[in-house]
Amino acid sequence: MFSLALRSVRHRPGRFAATLLSAFLGAVIVMSFDSLYDTAAQAGVDDTSASTLTTSASVVGGYGTLLVFFAIASTLTVNVRQRAAELSLLRSCGATPAQIKRMVVGEAALIGVVASLLAIGPAVLGGRALVGAFQDTGQVAHGVDPVFGAVAAGSGAAVTVLASAGAAFLAVRRATRQQAGERKPRGRLRTVGGTAALVLGVCSASATFAFDTTDPALMAAPAYGAILLSIGFAAFAPALLRTVLAALTWPLTSLTGAGGYLTVHNLRQRAKDLSAVLMPLILFIGVATATLSMQAVENDAVAASGLARSVDDKNLASLNLIVVGIIVVFACIMLINSLYAATVHRRREFGGQRLAGATPGQVLTMVGAESAVLTITGVVAGTIAAIAGLVPFTVVRSDGVLPGQGPWIWLATVAVAVAATFGTGLATTRRVLRAPAVEAVAVAA
Repeated sequence: MFSLALRSVRHRPGRFAATLLSAFLGAVIVMSFDSLYDTAAQAGVDDTSASTLTTSASVVGGYGTLLVFFAIASTLTVNVRQRAAELSLLRSCGATPAQIKRMVVGEAALIGVVASLLAIGPAVLGGRALVGAFQDTGQVAHGVDPVFGAVAAGSGAAVTVLASAGAAFLAVRRATRQQAGERKPRGRLRTVGGTAALVLGVCSASATFAFDTTDPALMAAPAYGAILLSIGFAAFAPALLRTVLAALTWPLTSLTGAGGYLTVHNLRQRAKDLSAVLMPLILFIGVATATLSMQAVENDAVAASGLARSVDDKNLASLNLIVVGIIVVFACIMLINSLYAATVHRRREFGGQRLAGATPGQVLTMVGAESAVLTITGVVAGTIAAIAGLVPFTVVRSDGVLPGQGPWIWLATVAVAVAATFGTGLATTRRVLRAPAVEAVAVAA
């Protein structure tokens, strides 16, 4: 089956492009930050510089590993779901579920290896840029030379390959179970995990009131609370989407006509599938808004005190910006990949609608309305998660309830989310609609 996996990747590289991009960017991030371990371990590095490098590598490396797995898992889940007919044909030809799993996992592992090799060069440059940035802010001595060693290369490759193989195994395991006629899982694990994340998020955000105003760990509790709440809301993405859709059904059908009618019925049927798009959207808005706004409150408080920022303060600010940057990149990648793959896969659906009398404009209106519902749902859930963590921190750290820069940070975050959602959905739909309807239906069939 591994030879079949090799031929599958070689003859259909476009299908695996999204997974390769996610794995490549993940490997670059993990290797770049893990190279800080190699830099800190070399002889002659002072304790302050070593502490800064090690802390940054530990914190961002942990976030990076989780985000790599989620990014690869989102693209592989869509990929495997769209290959249902191919996998069913293999089963009909005598392939066992174990053989199909080995084929898909082998494909993902191969992609992980290729992504790791491609990432070495950019990761070397990324590690040098990180050390230079820390040196410019005085957190690392200028005499420290960046090093890209065995820790960076080994850990980056291991994380990328294992994340690819693990995500592929979970995706194909679910697909083969459904093809075997087993009853679809009820999602109890997701329900329990989502509920636990929401409860822990509320507890973590509430724990902020137990800290002193100048406590160095003050930002940790509300930040983790916002992250956990975002994860919890993301776990219940299908239910959130249906709730928002129920509230927007009348406006959609009244304002957009036939396109809105198609939107309502499509979203009702595809709410579970579209949860893969909502998850990165909620995480992006919730985590980015909360973390950036908290850092703005902290910067204003330090400036108002008249005290010079310590090395620890600079480290915290740098880590917050870096973590948010990573989340922004991966959330956008997950969002764009999921939307692109899902829209391209709807080629036959769009062709059938056009043969039934829908115009290209009505199809575009339908996709635009779907993007609007998705965006509204993600913005509402992400904003609630961000406010739940931001309000306790602002109350404890300052005299206000919400930061003065908060609305602008929120607007900028929402603008990025809107651009990514609408831009990807509409641009991909326009591309799909270029083909004649009869040809689209025939090719997809």
